[in-house]
Amino acid sequence: MNRVVITGLGVIAPLGKNTAEFTSSLKAGKSAIGTVDLFNTEGLITKIGAQVSNFDPLAHFEENKLPLYDRCTQFALVAAREAIAQSGLDFRAGLGARTATIIGSGVGGQGTQDENYQRLYLQGMKRCHPLTIPKLMINAPCCHITMEHGITGPSFVVASACSSANHAIGVAFQMVRAGMVEAAVTGGTEAVFTFGTIRGWEALRVMAPDTCRPFSLGRKGMVLGEGAAVMVLETYESAQKRGAEILAEIAGFGTTSDASDIVMPALEGASGAIGACLADAKLAPEQVDYVNAHGTGTAANDITETKALHKIFGEHAKQLAVSSTKSMHGHTLGAAGAIELAATLCGMRGGFIPPTANYTERDPQCDLDYVPNEARQAPINVAISNSFAFGGHNAVVAVKRV
Repeated sequence: MNRVVITGLGVIAPLGKNTAEFTSSLKAGKSAIGTVDLFNTEGLITKIGAQVSNFDPLAHFEENKLPLYDRCTQFALVAAREAIAQSGLDFRAGLGARTATIIGSGVGGQGTQDENYQRLYLQGMKRCHPLTIPKLMINAPCCHITMEHGITGPSFVVASACSSANHAIGVAFQMVRAGMVEAAVTGGTEAVFTFGTIRGWEALRVMAPDTCRPFSLGRKGMVLGEGAAVMVLETYESAQKRGAEILAEIAGFGTTSDASDIVMPALEGASGAIGACLADAKLAPEQVDYVNAHGTGTAANDITETKALHKIFGEHAKQLAVSSTKSMHGHTLGAAGAIELAATLCGMRGGFIPPTANYTERDPQCDLDYVPNEARQAPINVAISNSFAFGGHNAVVAVKRV
């Protein structure tokens, strides 16, 4: 069993177009939630979101490539470039055949799908663009990462709604740990800001009209976000041998299924995943310093997650720092686990705990330390990052300082 470490990290998110900008915004407690202007929101109830503002695809890609790249794929490629560059690995020198590429995404190319539906149903056009399917397919981001970097090992996409990225990272971790591959490029990507997608989420009646206030009394729901985060994993031995900078070690992974309700979270499923992760990592509950919570800002999730933390951590729950960075970058669905693990790594590397922004008043049913509104200067030696998805898919990743 190999020890598995992270040697590369790339982020493009509402809080920043690279890891440095993202870290700075986290530390400042900045919330990127605002008015959506990527398309005409007339007719929608929900007009807010956390979007990657002023993103110019032509600054990153040749114009002739763009017919193949949905916004979802563009984000994944930008994040992967940063992560791979930081890792210093060259996949074209033989390592590519022994490297996995596993990316999480909940819905894939929604922008491309929405554009084509408009062409067909609103404009009455008879044909779609010939590259419509290759552009919108959910595995497209993963495919393009492999092609751009010459990675010929196992590659696939994990789609488990809001747990997609954590599942992708967890499976990549297991493959490297077991020696199935020597390295992995993994993470998540999502670009959901279309009229149809938001209309669908509105129908669930879980969307906040103003902002996202996880764990706070008076919270009114979630706010959508977009972006990507990608990490490069390799064995501790290989990283040491080549003198690579190690950002953190992935210590464990736990996953469960609620098998109860398609949208309502279950305490046993959430707590089971956390417990399984700690057991896999061989960590005692009191060793954990920080929990990056799923923390959607909905009444059901936040109460259930709080109960799950009490159940697993017992008395130590009162000592935990817990925060939801969705309050700043929104709920990025299939990319959430990757962006939130990136936030955890940035805090671990920078000596601070990311805050829960927009927090106003204590909810008696949410009684933990949620690091309200301001980042806290404190070391993070061991942390977990939670993802709990519709369908009852739960995935938890543990990381520790090396």
